[in-house]
Amino acid sequence: MDVRIGVTYSPKELDLELDDDTDPASVKAEVESALSGGDDSVLWLTDRRGRQVGVPVQKIAYVEIGAPGADRRIGFAGG
Repeated sequence: MDVRIGVTYSPKELDLELDDDTDPASVKAEVESALSGGDDSVLWLTDRRGRQVGVPVQKIAYVEIGAPGADRRIGFAGG
């Protein structure tokens, strides 16, 4: 599963690859729990390599949760 986190004041976003068997609903619940915890909370996620990534919730602009290999289109469509 892929998780993309936009961070305020940064043009880059964090891209994490979680285990394929990760439940999207549980990731969403973790994000919502961290966001409701107040400005001092940190969202912690563990990627498929076992690395832990923490993002202060006050810096989170958005979170995208998607399937691995989701269709990402780059370029222009013909008219």
